[in-house]
Amino acid sequence: MPSVNSFKSLTPLNDFIENYVNSDFSRFHMPGHKGNGIYNISVAQDITEIKGADYLFEASGIIGESERIASDIFQSAYTLYSAEGSSLSIKTMVALAAMNNQKQGLAPEIIAPRNCHKAFVDGCILSDVTPVWVFPKEKSYSICTSLVTAGEIEEAIHKSQNPCGVYITSPDYCGNIADIKGISEVCRKHGVPLLVDNAHGAYLKFTEPDIHPITLGADICCDSAHKTLPVLTGGGYLHISHSAPLFFKENAKNVMSLFASTSPSFLILASLDRCNGILADDFRKRVAVCSERLERCAETIREKGFEAVLNEPLKLTIHTTDCGYTGEETADFLRSEKIEPEYSDGECVVLMASPFNREQDFLRLEKAFRDIKPIRKRVLHIPLEFERPKVRLTPRQAAFSRFETIETDKAEGRICALTVTSCQPSIPVAVPGEEISDNIIKILKRYSIFQMNVLK
Repeated sequence: MPSVNSFKSLTPLNDFIENYVNSDFSRFHMPGHKGNGIYNISVAQDITEIKGADYLFEASGIIGESERIASDIFQSAYTLYSAEGSSLSIKTMVALAAMNNQKQGLAPEIIAPRNCHKAFVDGCILSDVTPVWVFPKEKSYSICTSLVTAGEIEEAIHKSQNPCGVYITSPDYCGNIADIKGISEVCRKHGVPLLVDNAHGAYLKFTEPDIHPITLGADICCDSAHKTLPVLTGGGYLHISHSAPLFFKENAKNVMSLFASTSPSFLILASLDRCNGILADDFRKRVAVCSERLERCAETIREKGFEAVLNEPLKLTIHTTDCGYTGEETADFLRSEKIEPEYSDGECVVLMASPFNREQDFLRLEKAFRDIKPIRKRVLHIPLEFERPKVRLTPRQAAFSRFETIETDKAEGRICALTVTSCQPSIPVAVPGEEISDNIIKILKRYSIFQMNVLK
């Protein structure tokens, strides 16, 4: 083990954060406060469950009151705070759906497109739920995107032996918004609850029109407040709708506590509380102004020949291959112009804006794309060819078995042990219990995943 004195710095993480703050980069990445000084945070505010401070999982005092205010703002039947982001809420949603299932003797199944977050697979493992994957007919160029239709969801419900829920990720990492209204009507028709991972879309409650999943018919959904709202990283909501099974509201707190720390950060909870005041003020107007400003940036980018898409009002996805760049190359160029994007891959670069970006950020983005020189030699744009995997074990059986780490090239025919994702966006390429095929290996390598865990 190296000596402490051999390290260049004893505080490398703090050094990096301080250097980034001092660099004055334009933050087109989460969190939504964009580091612009909304909160004057002191370590003196970092408290615990002292008398009068309430307890998150038995919230009957000031935390409970704050949650009721948030519920009123989002027009839900019940809104719970999470100090562990949407990951905690996703596991809670899966568990509630499984526990609400009434069919004895049949394993509960949740129908889901493949572009889910790793936390969904973790939730299935912990609650012993089997995911039933829906692969839409429309091809995708990214693991982030799955353009599933209401008809495809209904077909999957018919085929499932015991569907305890339908799980949709919307918006996805590239800004695509699913047909939540149409899918919710299908789910209601068949008596199956609709669970929505709305981690990227907390602000959609404040757009014109309001396109938040709870408004559009979801039974339960999670928002990562920190991604698009002025909330500290880790702050999130779990919303339960008025049409949801009563079991969800009655048991959500207790079920959430199964997966959560008993020491939630009061700094995060306080930021959720303070955000209520911002949302109840003129936030809808501020979202509209930011959306219009981002659209002007998109027009500038399009003038240089790039495809700039705003399927989601505050998320700009720039497809770069027609101009001769990969998304990663474009992201590196933006960093050279003091702009940090949210995400990039071989096909695109993603920028997330919020009302707390500065005008300087938008001007810097426009200047960067005025200066960039398109190569005009098209980079090959290849769709993903996801095949339905051969399932050998349930996710839970595989995840709790002994495993070994091997080279991806040697994994064909082996059984995946632990979820394999590229980070970010933490979307599964291989799921525990699935047999690894040549097709999966090609996708893993496309996302630079060269090692994985397989059963022994």
